[in-house]
Amino acid sequence: MTNLTPSPDGHVADAVKGNWVDTYAPAATRPYLRLSRADRPIGTWLLLLPCWWGLVLAMLHDQSPRWEDAWIAMGCALGAWLMRGAGCTWNDITDRDFDDKVERTRSRPIPSGQVSVRGAVAWMCAQALIAFGILLTFHINAILLGVLALVPVAIYPFAKRFTWWPQVFLGLAFNWGALLAWTAHTGKLEAPAVVLYLAGIAWTLFYDTIYAHQDTEDDALIGIKSTARLFGANTAPWLRRFLMATVGLMGIAVIFAMLDEASVLALVIALGGPWAMGWHMAWQLRGLDIENPDKCLQLFRSNRDTGMIPLVFFCAALLV
Repeated sequence: MTNLTPSPDGHVADAVKGNWVDTYAPAATRPYLRLSRADRPIGTWLLLLPCWWGLVLAMLHDQSPRWEDAWIAMGCALGAWLMRGAGCTWNDITDRDFDDKVERTRSRPIPSGQVSVRGAVAWMCAQALIAFGILLTFHINAILLGVLALVPVAIYPFAKRFTWWPQVFLGLAFNWGALLAWTAHTGKLEAPAVVLYLAGIAWTLFYDTIYAHQDTEDDALIGIKSTARLFGANTAPWLRRFLMATVGLMGIAVIFAMLDEASVLALVIALGGPWAMGWHMAWQLRGLDIENPDKCLQLFRSNRDTGMIPLVFFCAALLV
């Protein structure tokens, strides 16, 4: 394990150099924005995209897009930014005794001394309360689902201490928006949304296993569990299984959602989404090098595009 001294300007090790937080944000806000990972936006995208999948698929399901859906889409975007920030703050509070022992994470605001634990708790609560205010504008059943989402969010930081599959708990938390946005549009939770949620969990297992390979050496030294450590040299075959599960489950969700109401052309276009997403995941597999942390981070970040692909196809199907 390399002894890496935190940057004197507060820059976090795995943030893109020259990001907007380090460059443009007022100095007093930077530690808190870093705590929310505002300097690393990929996590917000990974939380938001399942929301938009669920919303557009719900619109395809009942063939009744409404003006209120524009607010649901915007509310999900704002909520994803806020709840990703609150969740990351919670994660860093609970992991503060581990983060200073891992090369990639010791530059984070709490272990590097930029933010106190008390300040982090206050920041987490502020973000969560604003997100709750947005949630209150949705259908009552979506509100109840949003409150229930706090359970996997609360559990996730502890999962790596008791299971080799913490990525499952991350998937449960990060893809909840597929359930919530579907319900915000339709007023009820239905089977296609649940299957879409399962597809998202499989996708999370894919991308977060790649991400976790950055830290396997340090994680082994401090006793942190992950699918990356569990799979080791057998990671690629496992990722292929997650790829197939993602594509298969998303395809089933599309069929369940659209078979009764949508045209054949719209259904075919929408099914192109998981198919094209699978090809992008296969491209990641071809470039995977689990011994190269920089490559793992690059591939992980490319999953914004992975998740955007089915959304584009779903939107195209909506226009047919």
